[in-house]
Amino acid sequence: LQLVESGGGLVQPGGSLRLSCAASGFTLDRYTIGWFRRAPGKEREGVSCIRRSGTSTNYADSVKGRFTISRDNGKNTVYLQMNSLTPEDTAIYYCAVRSGLCTGDASSYDYWGQGTQVTVSS
Repeated sequence: LQLVESGGGLVQPGGSLRLSCAASGFTLDRYTIGWFRRAPGKEREGVSCIRRSGTSTNYADSVKGRFTISRDNGKNTVYLQMNSLTPEDTAIYYCAVRSGLCTGDASSYDYWGQGTQVTVSS
């Protein structure tokens, strides 16, 4: 079972990135998917979450209106579209899976990817 994040990189403030979380060895459509991030010197933070159906999503207040989570079960992939990026969004971004409801409690997620670095800087 493996999750692989991609799409990170260096972007200027105000720019956009789309992160992908692809699964192998299992089908994502059975799970709730969460995106988390860890900035240097900070605690891991829940960013967004999407339930199996894709119709229920949650966002941290810090990203509401700027980030959009979506899933393509046919491609076994979940996306995080990030717009209007600021230096405060600089972090390693991780996706994770769990059964059940969306939650920002990272300890309740069962599988994690290795992370992808997002750096917002001019």
